[in-house]
Amino acid sequence: MGATDASSRYNDLNHRLMCTCGCAQILGECNHVGCPNSSGELAELRIGISDNKSDQQIFDQFVAKYGAVVLAAPTTHGFDLVAWVAPFAVFAAALLGTILLVRRWSVGRTEPVVADTATMEPAERERREQIRRETGDGGF
Repeated sequence: MGATDASSRYNDLNHRLMCTCGCAQILGECNHVGCPNSSGELAELRIGISDNKSDQQIFDQFVAKYGAVVLAAPTTHGFDLVAWVAPFAVFAAALLGTILLVRRWSVGRTEPVVADTATMEPAERERREQIRRETGDGGF
């Protein structure tokens, strides 16, 4: 049971770290042929697990050695919280902007102007009457 637990923990942790060779892949899935970094990083991870270090201690060790780019997901505190909040804020702002734009378009609509037939020239009045008769509706 201990081996299975350690292997599942190893699998979980190597999917929460990035390979630092520049391939932009998860450490546990780096399939970069001849990757100079993944085997060493995976060995460091195995050593950390065998030394009974906590997940946070292992992450801290990797961040100290390789920088914050080694983490597959940003942390949820400090400035990194922006990476979690920003997509939702941008979506909410875009949705609000769309709603306001649609409302503005609907407010700007005007009803069609009905022509005053009393002030029209007789030829125009006759043409409109002919259109009304031919189309069967009340005009334009």
